Amino acid sequence: MVGSTLKRFVAARRLFSFFSNDFAIDLGTANTVIYVRNKGIVLNEPSVVAVHAHTEEVLAAGHKAKAMLGKTPETIIASRPMRDGVIANFQLCESMLRHFIREVHDNRRMLVSPFMVIGVPSGITQV
Repeated sequence: MVGSTLKRFVAARRLFSFFSNDFAIDLGTANTVIYVRNKGIVLNEPSVVAVHAHTEEVLAAGHKAKAMLGKTPETIIASRPMRDGVIANFQLCESMLRHFIREVHDNRRMLVSPFMVIGVPSGITQV
C-alpha cells in the first residue's frame, strides 16, 4: 500500500516538475547562489539589498546594491541582511530572496510553485 502511494507521488512529482523550475539556494553571508536543475548555477550575487526606507520596496539587489553601500540618501537603505552566517534582518533577507527568485524563475511556469532546497549551516540557532 505504501509502495503504490510512493510510486504515485513520484509520478506526480515528475509531471509537475515539467511545469516548474526546481531550485537549490545557498544563502551565504557574502554571496547567494541559486542553482536551477538542468541549467546549473544561474545566479551568483552578493547578499546585499537596497530598499526604499518608507515603502520597503526593493530597488536593487546583488551587485547593484553592493555598489550602493555607503552611498545612498536617507530614503534608501542598502545593507547586508546576513551577519556571521545568521540572518540579522528577516525582512530584508526575505525581500532579497524574493527579488532573486523572481529574477531566476521563468514567468511562463507560474502555474506550479517551484520546488526549493535551501542550504543552511549546521551550527545555526532555532531562528
